[in-house]
Amino acid sequence: MLRTSNRWLWHGIFVVIVALSIFGIYQASKQINYNWQWERVTPFLFDTSPLEVIAAGDGSVVINDDGSLVVNFDYDDQPQVVTQYDELFVADSDIVFEGDVLAQSENWSVGPLIVGLWVTLKISVISLFFAVIIGLVAGLMRISNNPVTKNLSFLYVEIIRGTPLLVQIFIVYFFLGTIFDLERFTAGVVALSVFTGAYIAEIIRSGIQSIPPGQMEAARSLGMNYPKAMAYVILPQAFKRTLPPMAGQLITLIKDSSLVSVISITDLTKAGREVISGSFATFEVWFVVAGLYLLLTISLSWVVQRIEKRLASSD
Repeated sequence: MLRTSNRWLWHGIFVVIVALSIFGIYQASKQINYNWQWERVTPFLFDTSPLEVIAAGDGSVVINDDGSLVVNFDYDDQPQVVTQYDELFVADSDIVFEGDVLAQSENWSVGPLIVGLWVTLKISVISLFFAVIIGLVAGLMRISNNPVTKNLSFLYVEIIRGTPLLVQIFIVYFFLGTIFDLERFTAGVVALSVFTGAYIAEIIRSGIQSIPPGQMEAARSLGMNYPKAMAYVILPQAFKRTLPPMAGQLITLIKDSSLVSVISITDLTKAGREVISGSFATFEVWFVVAGLYLLLTISLSWVVQRIEKRLASSD
């Protein structure tokens, strides 16, 4: 009972700390005399503004019995026919001019921030797939007894980890992209995959080397060759041990994907900059962008935690 009360006490302290932090941020925001306008960000997430039907020229309106709207133009052009609308702004025999609003219909579409979120998710997932493959191959090369493969892997890891990702993105896009005619999206995927693959290679190497050598010897004594022993005995154990650092690296990949905006890929970060230039809601947009990135990383963390619990129960 005492333990339970202490536990609730510490939870209460945590809530108080979070509340005080939020209150402090709120008070700090008041010091900069900024007019918060969160409603200006909503259309850039989900646009629910009605879709207007505009007259394509000067003419007269005819409303048919079936409700369809026809604009007969003055210069005998092909008439404009409108069959679907929710609200009508003209009547039969009205004279309209080019640009007049004839009707409007309800509309729902995703805004540029959601489109940018989808691009970020897509480039992250594709880069993750190739980064794991590159990292697995490079990690196995790192523990190889062949000096050529071992040195090549070491050189790759040291060069990639020793240079900034932003510089690598520029090199891939402007140099390799020019040679191989790579699109922006492809260049971004290549840069992120190669960069993340170097870190995954070290994680896999350390995971494999943490397995006692007797595991490999036992597998070989059962008649398994080296690839089978590695695939069925060593790697599954190494995967469990490397899952937490692997998850951290994958979360870093999602955040690092924001750098591809420098080569004009309209990901979440670039979409945020474009929205700011049109809405001037600087703080609101960046808070929303940060929240969307947080949504992606928390979702990935939750998936990894579920995997960890399932693997722990299978031991």
